[in-house]
Amino acid sequence: MPRTASKPTKKRTKPYTVPSSDTDPVPSASSATKKSSKEKDGKYKLFNKYANTSSGVIDPEGIEKLCSKLKVPHTDIKILMLAWKMKAERQGYFTKTEWRRALKALKFDTIKKLKKALPELELEVRKPLNFADFYAYAFRYCFTDEKQNCVDIETICQLLDMVLGSTFRDQVDHFVDYLKIQNDYKVITMDQWMGFYRFCNEISFPDMTNYSLELAWPLILDNFFEWMREKQA
Repeated sequence: MPRTASKPTKKRTKPYTVPSSDTDPVPSASSATKKSSKEKDGKYKLFNKYANTSSGVIDPEGIEKLCSKLKVPHTDIKILMLAWKMKAERQGYFTKTEWRRALKALKFDTIKKLKKALPELELEVRKPLNFADFYAYAFRYCFTDEKQNCVDIETICQLLDMVLGSTFRDQVDHFVDYLKIQNDYKVITMDQWMGFYRFCNEISFPDMTNYSLELAWPLILDNFFEWMREKQA
């Protein structure tokens, strides 16, 4: 009988084993979401500490507690600067979205870091271009409703002292004195508010030799100029 060729023996191949690094469990979407949520909670821990649990915003009471912890009065200009950085829309209230803006810019998540950031924020605000924007913001921040476009004289006097007092002490003191004794104006408009800032920056004081009634100044400043002239006569 013819010899038949023997069948080649098949080599047994070992089953492929995945390297241990490949066999580590892949994080599920839910675990990744939990981690992200935990990180966010950590970032907003300071906000949540002072926020009203019902409204979810830091209200006037929360701001007073925050200021107490920072060891600054709630009327301190630095708190107004913080509101400016947040672009806070409502006086005495900080939303989480507004808080996030400041947190991202100033990089704070603790009282200690926020306290350290406030002097740096003041230096930023004091730059001329920033300060003009801050000065306008300070006026708008006094509004209590959407249709409001002016601020009462009493509030203006306090605001001028806070915002401009350290830079233009003499001008502010005299203008506040005038506002308190005059009877023509019960409120101040944005145009008048910004006009006084321009006055402080452009007009030599107290001689006011470069002030002209012929130029386009708000009428209230013309009246202030004439009142000052009478006092100096």
